[in-house]
Amino acid sequence: MSVYRRGMTPASECLFCGIVAGDVPADVVHDDEQTVAFRDINGQAPTHVLVVPRDHHPNAASLATAGQGGVDALVRTAAAVAAAEGVAEDYRLVFNTGAEAGQSVFHVHLHLLGGRSFTWPPG
Repeated sequence: MSVYRRGMTPASECLFCGIVAGDVPADVVHDDEQTVAFRDINGQAPTHVLVVPRDHHPNAASLATAGQGGVDALVRTAAAVAAAEGVAEDYRLVFNTGAEAGQSVFHVHLHLLGGRSFTWPPG
């Protein structure tokens, strides 16, 4: 039996792995060889899209240390989606790492938010 650190989820039980596999319905706005992007079901802005890698990694640091340009791929996809959504000039990208930071699904995901003004610092 595998042991997972707090916040870790086996890929077989991961909601976002299910979306990537097509087993869980989602409003997919982009997919390519490395990434899938879909609308957040609890959107916090007119444009709120989650960009995930096809491979399961629990957080951004894990994806970055895996090599293979995974973080780059997420940002490239986010930029393409921002352009397609008409927010290419003004958008925010956010990674949440860990439950205390607001991460609720432990498959790395990049939030693309746009279509309204944002304040700083964020909540």
